[in-house]
Amino acid sequence: MLELIKEPWPWYVAGPIIGLTVPILLILGNKSFGISSSLRHICAACIPANISFFKYDWKKELWNLFFVFGIFLGGMITSHYLINNAEILVNPKLKAELATYGITDFSNLVPTQLMNFASLLTLRGFIIMVVGGFLVGFGTRYAGGCTSGHAIMGLSNLQWPSLVATSCFMAGGFLMANVILPIILSL
Repeated sequence: MLELIKEPWPWYVAGPIIGLTVPILLILGNKSFGISSSLRHICAACIPANISFFKYDWKKELWNLFFVFGIFLGGMITSHYLINNAEILVNPKLKAELATYGITDFSNLVPTQLMNFASLLTLRGFIIMVVGGFLVGFGTRYAGGCTSGHAIMGLSNLQWPSLVATSCFMAGGFLMANVILPIILSL
């Protein structure tokens, strides 16, 4: 059984499981799926209710906080117990290209040459971690949700704003990966 969860699941298993969350959530309680709204629920629970944005009944969304905590806990358990310490498999052409930018360590899910406290003090690391994190957070708030909320929940409900947002997420991702990231990595 443990071997079953150590390997990546094929698309024809994982896809329907993800897809079935939408009707299950709608049928079981008219709930909407999305991760980014959880930060608002956490802030509403922790910040005094004198800010109008946080004046709502966040307790109705308590299930979402448990869901996000489960994702966090699952990630921690997986990283500690289930992932073997083998090198992450990367396409040889991508490895060669990343080596030109000084990225050669593929022992973690994210290259350690990019994501560590020492690189945070470099221009490249600051742009990737701080500026990138700010832009993701701002974009999520500006779009009214994250990729999981729009692409999974919104598109399956045939919502036009979700189609626009998902199209923009995809276009931005292609632009970032193919144009902007190589420039940042060359710094």
